[in-house]
Amino acid sequence: MKKITLFATLIIALLIMTTSASAVGTDKEYTPVPPSEDTVTALISSIKQENGHLVVQADPIEWYEGDAADRKFKEREPEAAEELGGAPDGYYIVNDDQTLETYEIAPDAKVLMQLYDHDGTYEGMEIQWNEPVSLDKYVAIMNNDKLMDMKSFPYHLTIKDGKVVQIVQQYIP
Repeated sequence: MKKITLFATLIIALLIMTTSASAVGTDKEYTPVPPSEDTVTALISSIKQENGHLVVQADPIEWYEGDAADRKFKEREPEAAEELGGAPDGYYIVNDDQTLETYEIAPDAKVLMQLYDHDGTYEGMEIQWNEPVSLDKYVAIMNNDKLMDMKSFPYHLTIKDGKVVQIVQQYIP
């Protein structure tokens, strides 16, 4: 009986650790990116040099998680919300306008990644919450879609004085 209880406890702990990894976090655990007036959440379609400046073309989205995701999901998809009991995986994205916006990236922009191809292997794609990477490395990561298309993740873009000063990858399960 003690072995079964211990085994069940370990399984539950493992499930909690793996299911709580649903967005951005500190170096050890998930914490949501707080919404702010100077942050835009977007799907990035391209990143490139243009007229001597690094720019991203991005489709701004509405990002919801937790209770806000459940409310928005219920509002927009009531039948599915009733059947599922809430937003799948604890988040919900609204993208009614798929117009691309162009944002210039500041040369000293801070980039924080959660998950990417570190070494060309699936094993090397471990979650490392808020791992800082250089802007050059970020461009390389975004242009490497061999194992995973990094453009499928939302990014929180902090904009100051018309330039992106911080990019934070939003992990999605």
